[in-house]
Amino acid sequence: MKKRFLQATVLLTFCCTGISCMTDTASIERNVDYVNPLIGTAPSTTISALKHGEGTENNSQVVPFVTVPFGMTNWTAQTKDTETKCVAPYYYADSIIQGFRGSHWLSGSCVQDYGSVTIMPIAGELKCLPEERGSSFSHDNEISTPYFYHVRLDDYAIEAEMTATKRCGLFKFTFEKGGESHLVINPNSDEGQGFIQIIPEKNEIAGYNPVHRIYQGWGEPAGFSGYFVARFSHDFEKYGTYQDSLITELATEIANQAKLGAWVTFNLNENEPVYVEVGTSFTSIDEARANLDAETADLDFEQAKTQLKESWERLLSKVQVEGSDEEAKVKFYTALYHSFLQPRTFNDVDGSYPAFAGGKQILNSGSRDYFDDFSMWDTYRASHPLFNLLVPEKNAEMMYSLLDKAQQGNWLPIFPCWNSYTSAMIGDHAAAAIADAYSKDVIDLTDAQYQLLLKNAFQSPETFAEYKEGKGRRALESYLEYGYIPMEDSVQESFHKKEQVSRTLEYAFDDFTLSRIAEKRGDTERAAILRKRALNYQNVYSPADSCVRGKYLDGRWAADFNKYIRQPYITEGTPWQYTWYVPQDVRGLMDLMGGEDGFNCNLDQFHASGQYWHGNEPGHQIPFLYNYSGQPWKSQQLVSEIMVNEYGTGPGGLSGNDDAGQMSAWYVFAALGFYPVCPSVPEYVISGPHFDKITIELEGGKQLVIHAPGASSGKNYIQGMNVNGQETDLNYFNHFDLIKGGTINFEMGDLPNKSWGVATKARPYSLSND
Repeated sequence: MKKRFLQATVLLTFCCTGISCMTDTASIERNVDYVNPLIGTAPSTTISALKHGEGTENNSQVVPFVTVPFGMTNWTAQTKDTETKCVAPYYYADSIIQGFRGSHWLSGSCVQDYGSVTIMPIAGELKCLPEERGSSFSHDNEISTPYFYHVRLDDYAIEAEMTATKRCGLFKFTFEKGGESHLVINPNSDEGQGFIQIIPEKNEIAGYNPVHRIYQGWGEPAGFSGYFVARFSHDFEKYGTYQDSLITELATEIANQAKLGAWVTFNLNENEPVYVEVGTSFTSIDEARANLDAETADLDFEQAKTQLKESWERLLSKVQVEGSDEEAKVKFYTALYHSFLQPRTFNDVDGSYPAFAGGKQILNSGSRDYFDDFSMWDTYRASHPLFNLLVPEKNAEMMYSLLDKAQQGNWLPIFPCWNSYTSAMIGDHAAAAIADAYSKDVIDLTDAQYQLLLKNAFQSPETFAEYKEGKGRRALESYLEYGYIPMEDSVQESFHKKEQVSRTLEYAFDDFTLSRIAEKRGDTERAAILRKRALNYQNVYSPADSCVRGKYLDGRWAADFNKYIRQPYITEGTPWQYTWYVPQDVRGLMDLMGGEDGFNCNLDQFHASGQYWHGNEPGHQIPFLYNYSGQPWKSQQLVSEIMVNEYGTGPGGLSGNDDAGQMSAWYVFAALGFYPVCPSVPEYVISGPHFDKITIELEGGKQLVIHAPGASSGKNYIQGMNVNGQETDLNYFNHFDLIKGGTINFEMGDLPNKSWGVATKARPYSLSND
């Protein structure tokens, strides 16, 4: 082991540094080199974020992760040592690095890190606590890529480098001055818990960090820990543990005290590197060690770095974009990278993982991976549809993981994170994601799995304890009885309380997606019931306001109404912003507004008033709605403007929480020229490509080639289109047509063509047209 570590001792020569390195595209030859993980690590500077964002919503909350796509543990420089909700481990504006973290932060979110571990190199005097040991650094001496991170720790004259495998992190710390040098390692427990053990005869440090829940069951143990084993290239000259400011030499264990950790000391030559490999697991220390052995036994640092780079290149190269706008390529491939960070692999190399919802049993995923950390309120919209298009086999594993959770906990989870029920957000969108995969033949369903999907829509838990735990839809009884959730039902057993109108709208959509499953299975009775329930959005629409509005049991509308400002019955937005959340029946919403003219007038006013907020997901379908109302050129214009104004290449270049990649997946689809407005309907609404040529690698070796000459230089209006040589003015694509491969030719122009895609027969699906 020591021999293998020492084989890779040559220091790298860096041709460029910092964020400028990642945006200098003159010599870029590979797609992975366009990716800049630092985009979005600072507060947003985009137009709608500055207008509508509040607090943590005004930061994309992404972290410059070095990781395998969908990796178990993501590795990052650490500038914040807490696992507190809404505090990410890294922020661009911070000037001190406290260490390098094996993180389980949900990328782009406002939740919490969990089960994490941090390692920090120190030169000179031993300092253990994160707030004392940190080093200043400069972004000029920082290189961030998906497969490699490098930074100089100025206070210690240490070059720190990092790469990763699926479950392990690999580090190279070069101590310029040599002499007495240290490495400190600690579990990041905010609860004064955890365990760490030094094993000098193996050059190892092992430990764990217990995981706790938030939202439903806040603060309760999640039933598992983040386990780790760190293996070092050098023998320990000295070692010990610490607890707060108390440093104890030769101690080998410490447990369940605040601010605990371990340290080791080496006596080094100048510019001598120390290599560290850290294996992780959610099952046990033994499994963390087994993961480490399996994934790093035949790798040195440089080999691991090369292997990870190739892994990202293979994935990113599923979409090849060509055009004159190099900055757009940085945005595109960075968005694709962000889209493929979560959900995370949760099982060990041998398939082991802890049962869902606090189960003590260790289960096995067999030949497929088991996934967790689904930001389902967000990712059903575009992230999972993107996976269905580009990596359907992987998305199938994700959907089966959701169904596994339902089987283990007896209820389909709403927003499963830290392997627990949470009910963190509203809706029941695991059903929507599963319905989308099912409708596209990515997965099949057993009768038992189908029953679990129906259970969420038709039943509430028998006991209050189960409901409080986060099982089942919030306020389902009111919804079923009245066809909407009235103002009197304040929905107390949820992190997001009230929000009755938004819940009604989202349940109506979820019911529609379930009706699609029922129809495909031949369950006509339930399909009819669910289709009727899919129209419940009508019950919270106020014709006098041309807008949704809170409603009481007796039919009265909520007083003090202002559709421009946030209301307690709306989730993270205004009534006008949520009015357009009827993806299953845009035609029906149009009818409520008096037809096409009323709909278009209302939508025009909405955009003219600056109400559109791209930084929050419920509105992500809004720019595409003109395709339903006979004015698709307006969608083409809006999408183009959003891609320019709400996405940038600087640290503030994302317009709101990326939410496990949904914000980024929107950009990917927009750049391709089409978007899945209504998951579970196998269609994509066309807005026009933004590159001159796009080549998509599909399953089975098929290719879809999209030509759009001039698109990358600003010709963003569709003049005409042919698919495999056949002219068409349909303003949507069918999924099954796309995955056959072929060639799509767009004629693009500087001015709108107001006759293309406007006919009623050219428009996408709406329930009211069935």
